Amino acid sequence: MTTTATRPGLTPLRQALSNGVVVLAQRTITHPAVTVSISLRAGSAFDPPGQLGLSHFVSKVIDRSTLHYSADELAEALDGRGVSLNTSVGRHLFTVSFTCLAEDVEAVLGLAADVIRTPTFPDAELITRRGEIVTAIRQDEDNPATVATDALYERLFPDGHPYGRRTKGSVASVEALTRDDLVQFHRRHFRPTGMLVVLVGDLDPGRGVDLAARAFGDWPGDSRAEAPVPSAPRSSRRTQHAIVIPNKSQADVAYGFTAIARTDPRYYAASLMNNVLGQYGLGGRLGDSIRERQGMAYYAFSSLEANLAAGALLVRAGVAPENVARTIQSIDDEVRRMAQDGVTADELADTKRYLIGSLPRTLETNGGIASFLQNAEIFGLGLDFDRRLPDVLQAVTRPEVQHAAQQLLDPARAAIVVAGPPSALPAETPDA
Repeated sequence: MTTTATRPGLTPLRQALSNGVVVLAQRTITHPAVTVSISLRAGSAFDPPGQLGLSHFVSKVIDRSTLHYSADELAEALDGRGVSLNTSVGRHLFTVSFTCLAEDVEAVLGLAADVIRTPTFPDAELITRRGEIVTAIRQDEDNPATVATDALYERLFPDGHPYGRRTKGSVASVEALTRDDLVQFHRRHFRPTGMLVVLVGDLDPGRGVDLAARAFGDWPGDSRAEAPVPSAPRSSRRTQHAIVIPNKSQADVAYGFTAIARTDPRYYAASLMNNVLGQYGLGGRLGDSIRERQGMAYYAFSSLEANLAAGALLVRAGVAPENVARTIQSIDDEVRRMAQDGVTADELADTKRYLIGSLPRTLETNGGIASFLQNAEIFGLGLDFDRRLPDVLQAVTRPEVQHAAQQLLDPARAAIVVAGPPSALPAETPDA
């Protein structure tokens, strides 16, 4: 077996600037392009109460003009180089990213820095983007899969917990947001402290650090501490919730538990367990049972969403209305079997082989490397994480996987949401 010491891997240069910005630069020479990912601690978890969707709204308007460039000037400068700025919002991170030719990285990074540091949020753009966001929310409200998943998160993470919030907000919350709300959010949360700049591509790492320092090094930092995300209570009983969406031919089931944080020592055992349960092949045991052998589901899978705080372990399935009850029973059966018996030796070997074998594919592209390095930095996994990960996975034992399953999986504590036509919906469990 190839060991960590002999396995080739990434060799990123890491530099922390005096104002709190961390720069990671990794050279690749597969083609003359550079991918840059700039993330700030300004995701949806930072939306103030009553202003849900604010971070997402900022992401849709932030690149529509700055103190130094109009919207047309920005578009012309980027289009002339064949570049698009992409913005995305997660629970914790607000990310601006782009890919450009190596010869253009200095100019495009300067434009991205201006977008991040000095947006003007023009009123006309707020009107346009607000309409687009409201349309997207209404489309989500007509999608059983999205409705079921959002409602499940709200039940797993209640009482305004950041992980229970809808990233886009609601129609009412978005329509109430003002330009001043966006300006104040930017002023509070867009700062160099906690910012991460990752550059991957045909660029000398030292020059990459210098370019990032030139773009962000003079931005004054501060010492404000980021409030930790609170722990969500684990359910002590089973709940079932039904949501009617008329005129739909499919029902969607969302079934889950509060799980663990990414830094939890049980993470790797839980990750292997989840892969066997609902990821490997055509959807692991869940896909094999519900979709392949019983032919009940259009899709069936599970996901483990471990974050800076404890996230969720979700099971999702899309089924014909008449199969909802049988599908929930089948999920119960597979969850219970995993908790009682764990994984087989063959399943564990196969899923280790699959996850270890997929790592090189993850790192085939500049974008994949940038995402990998971002996660390694955010979760404190180390610059050599790609070389250590195969050995970390190989070291996980069957008893450790079963222990994780026993702690995380229990049908008696499951939260279940079904969204779809009235004929598909089971009886609800009254709220406590």
